[in-house]
Amino acid sequence: MKFGVVVFPGSNCDHDAWYAASANLGHQAEFLWHSDSSLKSSDCVILPGGFSYGDYLRCGAIAKFSPVMASVKKFAAEGGYVMGICNGFQILTECGLLPGALVRNRGLKFICKEVLLTAATANSPYTCAIPTGAELRIPIAHGEGCYVADDATLDMLEADDRVAFRYVENPNGSLRDIAGVLNEGRNVMGMMPHPERATEPLMGSSDGRMVFESLIQSYASQLSAAK
Repeated sequence: MKFGVVVFPGSNCDHDAWYAASANLGHQAEFLWHSDSSLKSSDCVILPGGFSYGDYLRCGAIAKFSPVMASVKKFAAEGGYVMGICNGFQILTECGLLPGALVRNRGLKFICKEVLLTAATANSPYTCAIPTGAELRIPIAHGEGCYVADDATLDMLEADDRVAFRYVENPNGSLRDIAGVLNEGRNVMGMMPHPERATEPLMGSSDGRMVFESLIQSYASQLSAAK
């Protein structure tokens, strides 16, 4: 499987995502520059964490206009896998690929620590390999990670089984403890915690591998079904 990691001015988790996919998971990974339109035949595009364009205006508001994002939106519309992590999640909500928004944390402070997550659904390419009831220990690092949406949108996400992850103990005030959501086609997922920073024991946790392993398993199943 080939991962494409988008690099925006201000990205700081791009190498983390590249290393997780290539060194820890053993798959091909390549960087995608924000001003390019080519996705270089990627099977999954990762929008990494950081501070794209310095988070001017608001998080992700400028990044959504990058030339690469037109290609990402087309790729997603065609069923391609797109995963937004932290700032990448913010970008996905800003460009309309995911519903809701990420706003200032409850308490108005930047939070950097490990948290516990649970997969809220097994019916997604990003969670299908996670054991039911398992708690994943994965770090967060954000100042604007509080997920919000109106009640109708939250009810729709619940009814459609599109909440991907929930916090066990909500660190930032996210409504309904939501840590990650899926698009209608279930091929696009955004999450605030950083699975790429928990992919080997030296990092303190390897629980984040399960997110990537789910995706790799889903991709392999897709290829097998296409034969």
